[in-house]
Amino acid sequence: MGSSVVLYTWMVRGHLHPMTQLADHLAGHGVPVTVAVADVPSTGESSQTIARLSATYPTVSFHLLPPAPTRSAEDAADPNADPFITLIADLRATNTALLAFLRSLPPVKALVADFFCAYGLDAATELGVPAYVFFSLCASALATFLHIPVLRPAVSFGEMGRSLLQFPGVHPIPASDLPEALLDRDNMQYDTILGLFEQLPRATGILSNTFDWLEPRAVKAIKDGTPRPGESMPKLFCVGPLVGEERGGNKIHESLSWLDKQPAGSVVFLCFGSASSVPAEQLNEIAVGLEKSGHAFLWAVRAPVAPDADSTKRFEGRGDAAVEALLPDGFLDRTRGRGMVVSSWAPQVEVLRHPAIGAFVTHCGWNSIMEAVTAGVPMLCWPMYAEQRMNKVFIAEDMKLGVTIDGYDEVMVKAGQVEAKVRLVMDSEHGKEIRDRTMLAKQMAADALECGGSSTAACLDFINSINISTPH
Repeated sequence: MGSSVVLYTWMVRGHLHPMTQLADHLAGHGVPVTVAVADVPSTGESSQTIARLSATYPTVSFHLLPPAPTRSAEDAADPNADPFITLIADLRATNTALLAFLRSLPPVKALVADFFCAYGLDAATELGVPAYVFFSLCASALATFLHIPVLRPAVSFGEMGRSLLQFPGVHPIPASDLPEALLDRDNMQYDTILGLFEQLPRATGILSNTFDWLEPRAVKAIKDGTPRPGESMPKLFCVGPLVGEERGGNKIHESLSWLDKQPAGSVVFLCFGSASSVPAEQLNEIAVGLEKSGHAFLWAVRAPVAPDADSTKRFEGRGDAAVEALLPDGFLDRTRGRGMVVSSWAPQVEVLRHPAIGAFVTHCGWNSIMEAVTAGVPMLCWPMYAEQRMNKVFIAEDMKLGVTIDGYDEVMVKAGQVEAKVRLVMDSEHGKEIRDRTMLAKQMAADALECGGSSTAACLDFINSINISTPH
């Protein structure tokens, strides 16, 4: 293999999947591309995942980087260790393996590191390889994260309550909707995430999983350099939406067969991502709200994960306790025919693209949002963690592609709120306006990926910037 581009990510689907889609796009333009994957968090199934990806994407090379031996046993076993701080430390410690891998290859044209793997830029610098960051979130989050280190607020964001924060090119965000790691500046999580933010300006360029039409103000602000006044900014390449169907299986999932029997636009789909679950009492409230709404629904239910569970449990996408035992007595019988509940997993991309789907109750992970946008499905926003509360603001208030389910920031979202918001999106004039807007967004997303579209042009611009000649 000649000179290649190396993409560097880690073993969690929300990051590995969009990076794989980016690799597939680059390979489609004739670029030799290798995806190096840090074995973090190491679950014992990483080799099988890499083998499956290699078989599914034959034009892309995949390489599993071994976990760093330098992390001490007591560090790894400390039950009080902060999961986020540990994660970033483990990824940073993988730099040794990354460096060795890069040295083993023919000359590498560029390294593109996932945002969480941004300390991998050190390896690229050591080898004199141009370094880029892949930001799998939206441009509005990117503008926010670029600006926060230069803000220097007088008090912690967590003390500001719902006060609106102004970031260049970004819709105002309530302080309490920032990621948890940013809320207390005296917490080591704050220092850890700021350390990641400070890596962003070091990059030659930043590839973002969004498209120009969706976030014009944030894109313009970043390109103009306004989040970091007086500094030279990395070039921004908006290459999204990076959405790929689940490949490699021929069996049709039972949920798709069920949807085939439902009228167009009639079904509400509920799925909270591969790393989220809700408590049993909350499942009960959702069930009551769905039943009272009168609308058809498809609901992917994951068994609750104990609050004190090992953090990697959130990442493993497990939880297969009997679904029926988690729901109100008689619920499945009373909703039989108009409702379907599946355990843990449904093929989300295919479900969202099914004509029967009329709305999507989502945790607001950016991958899920991109999947809903490309399918033209309105969103009911129920953010859970990380940057999802910010995404909720962008979707419901700025892009106007959905509504917020109130109570997301309280102990419990009540059944009446679930019912009300389902009815709002499915039955009201406001819901029709949102649906029209999402259909426009779907068309604009498709246009961005066409030959000559903004995201295809950005992808080719990136390829040209690293001096790779391609057959196309």
